[in-house]
Amino acid sequence: MRSFLLLALLAAPLPVLAAEGDTGRAWQPGDHHVHSEWSVDWNRTTSPPTPIRGGDSPYTRSDNARQAAKFGLTWMVHTDHGGPGHSVVTRDHAWPALEQARRDVPTLIQFNGAEFDVPAAEHASLIIAPSPRERDELVEIERRFGRSEPIDGVQRDDGQTMLDALAHMRSLPAPPLVFVNHPSRTASGVGIWGDVDPTELRGWHDTAPRVLVGMEGAPGHQAIRSERGLYRNAAAPTFGGFDQMTAQVGGVWDTLLAEGRRFWITATSDSHVNLRDGGRDYDPGEYSKTYVWARHDADDILDGLRNGRMFAVTGDLVDRLELRVRAGGKRAPSATLGETLAMTPGDTMRIELRVRQPARPNTHGDMPVLAQMEVIVGSPGDDGAPVMQTRRWTAEQWRRDGDWRVVTWELPVPARGAFVRARGSNTGEAAPLADVPGEDPWQDLWFYSNPVFIDTAGPQAQRPAR
Repeated sequence: MRSFLLLALLAAPLPVLAAEGDTGRAWQPGDHHVHSEWSVDWNRTTSPPTPIRGGDSPYTRSDNARQAAKFGLTWMVHTDHGGPGHSVVTRDHAWPALEQARRDVPTLIQFNGAEFDVPAAEHASLIIAPSPRERDELVEIERRFGRSEPIDGVQRDDGQTMLDALAHMRSLPAPPLVFVNHPSRTASGVGIWGDVDPTELRGWHDTAPRVLVGMEGAPGHQAIRSERGLYRNAAAPTFGGFDQMTAQVGGVWDTLLAEGRRFWITATSDSHVNLRDGGRDYDPGEYSKTYVWARHDADDILDGLRNGRMFAVTGDLVDRLELRVRAGGKRAPSATLGETLAMTPGDTMRIELRVRQPARPNTHGDMPVLAQMEVIVGSPGDDGAPVMQTRRWTAEQWRRDGDWRVVTWELPVPARGAFVRARGSNTGEAAPLADVPGEDPWQDLWFYSNPVFIDTAGPQAQRPAR
């Protein structure tokens, strides 16, 4: 087996350990998967097909930005999806609409992006880094690599085109970000993959580990009760609103992490048409949020997304989260979300998880009660499967520190290193159950943190400052 260190180095330079109490940074809630009227339908009786405005969503980009701000978001990505010639729609219509939305809602940081039609797969959120070329970069990626936008009549739906797209993205002066959307929506069972499988995730991440950095842990479309998340196959549902790749302890996500991959999860709305208007979605921030530890600055938010300084939550179950691993007492070296701590095998690592529940009702008018928290530790195993350890606490077992709920766990560092992540719920389920038709999503809320890594490879594991 390749060492934990060598696989970690695939991810290029890692973030340096952040000082506790980062100056100027705070939790920035956002959403990277939002559709507008420029997710067009197509009149295919014309040649080339003609875009039909509002085909998949009735809302302007300014409408979406206003709703995001209303529901407490500080950042958002506009991600309209493609079709034959959508790069022209992006250039001539969606981009001016983004400029208008930025003027209309200046307090909300708004990224240029798209729901990229992934060749030989399904969809991904493409987030363009702010720069003078952010319009043209998105247009070029769509035009050259999008599965639904043929060149010279040839539709590119092969795996090599996706690898070429990622190679192009990583070469840009300000590389974009890619998060795989609803990865198991086309699965036919638990562990029976559809358009996205773990082998593809590895190949994409190997090609551009600082571009394709994760996946939706909690997909959107959570307002529809007949098929939560639009996971239509009853044999392959979501679990507590989260994709099976994320929700299964020891599953796909944990396996990727045990391989040393810096691979993160998020929660999004995938907003098309809101429930109030007869749709199956919530507005940006109404139900799902991705919190990023960053300054209120586009570049720093992008940096937080790239480096895993974030957690995902539904229903405003929590609004603050701190997960820190220490090598000893309070003055000892430590690491938090997305960071790596060098330790010696067998030494004691001290894990502390702190979360805060909001002081006001969520958008459903509820004050959900946190019922449990769980810390999950994984390490590389001999057969390629991660070795997992978990510990769970209920309200009677954690301590309170003002508005915070706090748990700690001390355990030996595994010989091959480890990762540490956390989750919690307002349910009594020891593990999230498969979602069933008719389930009320507001009664089944979860948060998931991104991981902290423990590296046991020795002094060479120390990372240079960025």
